[in-house]
Amino acid sequence: MNVVIVEDELAASDNLTYLLQHIDSTIKVIKVLDSVKASVAYFSKNQNAELVFMDIHLADGISFEIFEQIPMTVPVIFTTAYNQYTLKAFKVNSIDYLLKPLDQDELADAIQQFKEQKKEKGIANDQIKGLLDLVKEKERTYKTTFLINHRDQLIPLKTVDIAYFLIDTGVVKATTFDNKSYAIDGKLEELEEELDPNNFYRINRQCILRRDALSKIKQYFNGKLIVEVRPVSKEQIVVSKAKAGDFKTWVAN
Repeated sequence: MNVVIVEDELAASDNLTYLLQHIDSTIKVIKVLDSVKASVAYFSKNQNAELVFMDIHLADGISFEIFEQIPMTVPVIFTTAYNQYTLKAFKVNSIDYLLKPLDQDELADAIQQFKEQKKEKGIANDQIKGLLDLVKEKERTYKTTFLINHRDQLIPLKTVDIAYFLIDTGVVKATTFDNKSYAIDGKLEELEEELDPNNFYRINRQCILRRDALSKIKQYFNGKLIVEVRPVSKEQIVVSKAKAGDFKTWVAN
């Protein structure tokens, strides 16, 4: 099987090549491309590969831009370091993906699935548009400072100093890493939209946690989890069974 790799990091493309050949010696990497420009030039003349592995961020842009410039008839498996929120959109768009760092077993499963399905279709324009919109959304800037009313003063509170947000007697309060607490205007739902999901996670209806504040995760009954944080919270923070898997994925990534 002839394969093309689109990846701007030499170590990553070398590793993928090694894994592919280790999984199936009949796989041949016929070309490695490192940019949108090089990919457009190549695929405009050569689409004889059976499968393409493509990173999203390239040296000169986003790989989805390739599909805006030329029609692609070759099936693509994206390799990505994006978080679980972004991956949900890949599923919706019916596009395969592998999460970096690449796992050999998952790579082998993806290749086997490709062979079984015998995909012969490229990527539709509406799929690319949806993913481009998603990338632009995820690359937006998130809130870095809250202006806090505190003792007749307005205090700038940096987001990086906040360990978690917790509802206390109906009021949203931000607890800092030095264990100070400040009342925040707004609801947790609004804060969730303003905070970078790579750094913050909505644990439950009462709490949004910063990754760096996580101290320990304990198994609880019925598949629930208890989360211990720094600084210590006076309220027990519980993750429901329904969210436990997603939360552990967020922590691991």
